[in-house]
Amino acid sequence: MAAADSQDTPEVVGVVVAAGRSRRTGGSLPKQFERIDGRTLLERSVRAIADRPAVAGVVVVLPPAELDGERGSTVRSWPGVIAVVAGGSSRAESVRAGLGAVGRAPFVLVHDAARPFVPARVVDDVIAATRRDGAALPALSVVDTVKEVDVDGRCRKTLDRGRLRLAQTPQGSRTEWLARALEDAASAGREVTDEASALELAGHTVTVVPGDPDNRKITTAEDLEVARRGARDAGGLRVGSGFDVHRFGPDRVLVLGGVVFPGEPGLEGHSDADVVLHAAMDALLGATALGDIGVLFPPEDPAFAGANSAELAAEVAGRVRRAGWTTINLDITVLAERPKIKARAEQMRVSIARCFEIAPDRVGLKATTLERLGALGRGEGIACQAVALVHRA
Repeated sequence: MAAADSQDTPEVVGVVVAAGRSRRTGGSLPKQFERIDGRTLLERSVRAIADRPAVAGVVVVLPPAELDGERGSTVRSWPGVIAVVAGGSSRAESVRAGLGAVGRAPFVLVHDAARPFVPARVVDDVIAATRRDGAALPALSVVDTVKEVDVDGRCRKTLDRGRLRLAQTPQGSRTEWLARALEDAASAGREVTDEASALELAGHTVTVVPGDPDNRKITTAEDLEVARRGARDAGGLRVGSGFDVHRFGPDRVLVLGGVVFPGEPGLEGHSDADVVLHAAMDALLGATALGDIGVLFPPEDPAFAGANSAELAAEVAGRVRRAGWTTINLDITVLAERPKIKARAEQMRVSIARCFEIAPDRVGLKATTLERLGALGRGEGIACQAVALVHRA
């Protein structure tokens, strides 16, 4: 099967392996469910693969005991996850289980849940090399002198480090190649520690692309603490503000925060004029220096005439996430004489949170009148101001 010409054609399916029960991190949880800066290692690893344009979706392999529980349900709800399956007693068995759910995708990308910080560049390089050559993995050069020792701990010889590499994930392959290679290895009783070793045994050549030191594997409690400290120290916080205002207009439906207010006059605007989501989008875009909604969704572009602002907000949330930012919270103030939003405030908070892929308890929402001062006080329209706090690890 020939590789596609475009890197952005979604014909790759990821398999994120999280079926281990490792306790070497020292906590009460398997390491894939440990959190760094509010998100589990597994979620970070899934997003790192699912967010790439060439990836059509991700299959997550969990321990069998987690499949039908709360964690399994949570994983199924993540954007980009197309299936959650039970793993086996070894990595190879778990990968085979994942391959069974990738469908007809010609290429597969297998990634460790314990590598949550893989850079987008590494993922894209592996995808490109896999499409070109059939199989690829990222690897680091060895900088230390490497010794081969005997069972008594005595040096036997010094290895040529120039020919050695430290393998990382994700590892890519033609789906049919990897499925057959793992099946053959299992039939022969050969233990394989990664996908490349199975492919090598099957006679396939695996291309090596440059890895990245940040793509480290978290194995021990010390690894986890270093990662958490790095997330705190290396990221930084940013604040952005957004403001939007629309006048009331005839024959429009009023939508605020993605919630429809029947019986209320709507707002004039090129899209659905959701002043709340517009202000929140600009706050996030301002915090992350990614432009503004007028640039991303030009009002003169007919493609956005009557556009659903909830869909535009989801696009903004994706851009913010792909740029490496996590939304900490949104604080929103609606400035209007009408409607009274108190009775719908919780529904709005849930809707806004869904649009921006955050928890409802990270959305502050309040409203105030203008005491009949100015155009807003005369009830001529609605304004909204928003503040966003974001963090990049």
